[in-house]
Amino acid sequence: MSRVEERRETGPDQDAGFVRSAFAKIADRYVLTNHVLSAGTDILWRKKVGRMVAEWGPKRILDVATGTGDLALEMQKVCPEAEVIGSDFCEEMLVHAKRRGVRETLVADGLNLPFEDGSFDVATVAFGLRNMASWDEGLAELQRVVRPGGQVLVLDFSLPRGVMRRPYAFYLNKVLPKVAGVLTGEGEAYEYLAGSIERFPSGEAMLERFAGAGFAERKWIPLSGGIASIYTGLVEG
Repeated sequence: MSRVEERRETGPDQDAGFVRSAFAKIADRYVLTNHVLSAGTDILWRKKVGRMVAEWGPKRILDVATGTGDLALEMQKVCPEAEVIGSDFCEEMLVHAKRRGVRETLVADGLNLPFEDGSFDVATVAFGLRNMASWDEGLAELQRVVRPGGQVLVLDFSLPRGVMRRPYAFYLNKVLPKVAGVLTGEGEAYEYLAGSIERFPSGEAMLERFAGAGFAERKWIPLSGGIASIYTGLVEG
């Protein structure tokens, strides 16, 4: 059994060492590859998140699993008066985030954030919760660092329903790893990605996770026919 197949068999808990190593290897070409694989749609998804966050008027924002900083950069642009911190447990990714203009970065595990309770008005995670060792613990930690009345937002891939589901599954499992392998030389990392998307709870299943973590006013916004989704939850006092 290959390492990717082992990851597919592990269930919801991800292997942190494998994930860190995989992202470190693809850091140099991560941004380009994401844009190619999504035909640029990921840019539009992050812009929508940016508009939503700006409407909340936050003064302090934490972007967990910021990677190369795409979402943190968008929030810096639309919330110019806010302090935006991008954290990630992969230092190689943060090197690129810093070079691209993320003002504040911090190497930190999303399951053990080095911040006091209620330190932020908003916490976001884009395409990162899915890679954490525990999705529920990740949500709980996001909630912990946000003040009462603040918001937690998760942007991640999801599975479309109806007629789109089968062709999307073919693309995800057969096409995406091959294209990504050509672009990065690390097709194995994207084979893992495909499996992680299929395992990750989406739609109502993710809202149930938000409810279990104690969030109020839970919302689910499908994007691009359901291939990605935004989830939000209010932190109660």
